Amino acid sequence: MAHHKSAKKRIRTNERKRKVNQLILSKVKTLVKKVYSAENKEQAEVLMKEAVSAIDKSVSKGKIHRNTAARKKSAITRFVNEFAAGK
Repeated sequence: MAHHKSAKKRIRTNERKRKVNQLILSKVKTLVKKVYSAENKEQAEVLMKEAVSAIDKSVSKGKIHRNTAARKKSAITRFVNEFAAGK
């Protein structure tokens, strides 16, 4: 357990940051899952746009590495483009 005032503050700030990071990453995962569970191509395209926006936002805030984001965006774009053939 921390004894110094600054160490106690660091514990509080780290916990707040952890929750914010968790929220952002969870939102990205949820939006990506929604793209994969879309009913038709038009709906998938709308959801993809929303997911890509959230992914880009998380990269700009430093929550996701840019290569990870590129991989996620590439995968959902490929899925949407091949939607008619797959389903």
